[in-house]
Amino acid sequence: MNSVPATGCILVVDDQSANLRVVSSLLSRQGYTVLVAGNGDEALATYAESVPDLILLDMMMPGMDGFDVLAALRSRHAPLRTPVIFVTAAQDRELLLRAFDAGVVDYVTKPFLPEELLARVNAHIGLKLTRDRLERVAREREELVNLVAHDLKNPISSVLFASDILRNDGCRPERVPRYLDMIHESADDALGYIRHYLERQSGACTGDNHRADLGRTLDWLVQRYEMQLEAHGIHIELQRPAISATVGIDERVLRQVSENLVTNAMKYAPGAPLLLAARAGAPGFWQLVVADRGPGIPPLRQRELFKPFTRLHDGNDGISSGLGLSLAKQIIADAGGQLWYETRKSGGARFVIELPEATDATTG
Repeated sequence: MNSVPATGCILVVDDQSANLRVVSSLLSRQGYTVLVAGNGDEALATYAESVPDLILLDMMMPGMDGFDVLAALRSRHAPLRTPVIFVTAAQDRELLLRAFDAGVVDYVTKPFLPEELLARVNAHIGLKLTRDRLERVAREREELVNLVAHDLKNPISSVLFASDILRNDGCRPERVPRYLDMIHESADDALGYIRHYLERQSGACTGDNHRADLGRTLDWLVQRYEMQLEAHGIHIELQRPAISATVGIDERVLRQVSENLVTNAMKYAPGAPLLLAARAGAPGFWQLVVADRGPGIPPLRQRELFKPFTRLHDGNDGISSGLGLSLAKQIIADAGGQLWYETRKSGGARFVIELPEATDATTG
């Protein structure tokens, strides 16, 4: 028998209590977590409470037999992603073919040999857990692609904005160096984001010594977006912190999140003043505030505001994915903070980023 401790959860369904004890004891000794059910109703209830990695299902039971239980599982939990092995005394070939047609992945005949049962269980548990790992990796890769694509959008948009101005002779000569700087800095930011994600994927980015100065972040936002905001008729009201305000997050990451809020204001509140502020939050926390005097978010949309692929307003700008606020909220939460929305009394939208104050532990 396999001497390596097994992992995984198995639901054993049998109307004979003696069979449940024998099979449960055998699987438990191998390291598996075992759930038991003495009939079909118990099996359905147990599955609903805790989804196992494998089901050992007695084919012939009074009341709901194995086929009934399997049909109910497939109906209630479609698609059924848990492999099912029938345990049966039947040797009827037609019955076994019917079992495979119903979605069973394997069967074990009674009386069974412990070695045979464990070999089949180990094989199908291994396949199930491998499939789960591959699907998890695929999801993580997809999330990373979405994240990188979204966060590259802002610096690339800045490059296009500045280059279009220069190509069309749309600025005074004394402003040309500033637009060239914008192109260079935006391209540098884009490369920095890519390096950050590559480091995080390789494990080189630990996040233990990150810190960001809120005053410097506000100054960066003004310097980076001043001309774009001006082009949208937006006047900036800047409120820097009275004292040094340093929070425990990577400065580049905080810029990513806050510039998403600024670009949203440009998109949805053109011609309105924009407040950029840093202030004390809850004890031990600082807040970065981005507030506009635009139309705000309708109450019915506020509940969906931070859901993935949800846009602030109807319509499509051609490049918006609806991921920005969802990703921003997750990034801030990962740093131990919060991001939320408030409706301003005199009209407009206010987004608040609250992060823990940097301590000696965050300075490395």
